[in-house]
Amino acid sequence: MTLLRRCLLAVLILPALAHASASVDAPAPAFTATTADGKTVNLADYKGKTVVLEWTNHDCPYVKKHYGAGNMQNQQKAAAAQGVVWLQVISSAPGQQGFVDGAGAQKLNADRAAAPAATLLDPKGELGKLYGAQTTPHMYVIKADGTLVYKGGIDSIATAKAEDIAKAEPYVTEALAAVAAGRKVEKASTRPYGCSVKYAS
Repeated sequence: MTLLRRCLLAVLILPALAHASASVDAPAPAFTATTADGKTVNLADYKGKTVVLEWTNHDCPYVKKHYGAGNMQNQQKAAAAQGVVWLQVISSAPGQQGFVDGAGAQKLNADRAAAPAATLLDPKGELGKLYGAQTTPHMYVIKADGTLVYKGGIDSIATAKAEDIAKAEPYVTEALAAVAAGRKVEKASTRPYGCSVKYAS
């Protein structure tokens, strides 16, 4: 294959990779990421445990809805009590809304009494694009065997109003309950809502 043909093939493949997304009932895409406290983690590190991925942007009104009301923290703590590994992901690029460094992410979580197992920093957007994360929040649940069993919204009411939380169907909570009971997640793919993920342009 000539160099020109290889370059053309790369041009065709890269856009497809950039818009790839994780598929329900398929193996969750493997990843390596750096945490807010400077550690390196791999999805494989959590094999044997249920994993939640939560895309977040602290300046997004929809994220503020769930953290301001304590809903996200409550779900994180309830999940942890069941042995679930809850990972925040920040894919905002430098200079974009929601971007923070490791120290900033740790302070935010301390100030909000948030309780993720770790916060993954993704300033280049590689992890976000690997999973097809579109919004903050955008939620994913990965079963202990590495299968993605849920992706979509945190709940069923797509507003930034805290008073709607109690009325909404809690999709992530229901997905985790189904996994814990060994049942199939009934609503395995739902529409995510929130602010667009602020990837580098």
